[in-house]
Amino acid sequence: MDTVSFTRMSDGTKADYDLLHAREQQFIAALPERIMTHLKLLEDSTSGYQISRLDHSLQTATRAVKDGADVDWIVTALVHDIGDMLAPVNHDTVAAAILAPYVRAECTWVLRHHGMFQLKYYGAHTGQNPDTRERFKDHPNYAACVAFCELWDQTSFDPAYPTWTLEQFEPHVREVFTREAWDPAVIREGVQVPLVTAQAAE
Repeated sequence: MDTVSFTRMSDGTKADYDLLHAREQQFIAALPERIMTHLKLLEDSTSGYQISRLDHSLQTATRAVKDGADVDWIVTALVHDIGDMLAPVNHDTVAAAILAPYVRAECTWVLRHHGMFQLKYYGAHTGQNPDTRERFKDHPNYAACVAFCELWDQTSFDPAYPTWTLEQFEPHVREVFTREAWDPAVIREGVQVPLVTAQAAE
């Protein structure tokens, strides 16, 4: 059958839900393509910067690559503003929800809070508290979020920076978004991995 038999979920049969499960698995398998498509949409996001939001995202991820970051950090950097088009006032929360099933919990936490942490750089100019992030100063992921913003995010608005193309990041996107969702071996709650490796820092 091509569609389910029911018009109310409570009337569904096992055959109906077997069909839906198969279709859902096909849909999930195509997630990397949809992530790439939605990243391209950032070309038309918030204006006024010297580069587009897409180029900012690419530059942020390029800096992660140059610092020897692992694939979880690289993809976190790449998609950190992916929620911008539909959730401009809470883009960080949306991006974190998209990434959460597929990366280390540490990365998800940083992604969810990076908007607030970025206030350090402009809050005083917009009537907001630049030290809002200090409420999390005792959190295990506080230092990682500070580093994410300082090293990669706030500094990635430079039109002269040699930035990777979106296509160069496709293997990273595929690696992360084809993982089994919520795999404990991936999520690794409580595990912290440096953003910058010792080798890259030398």
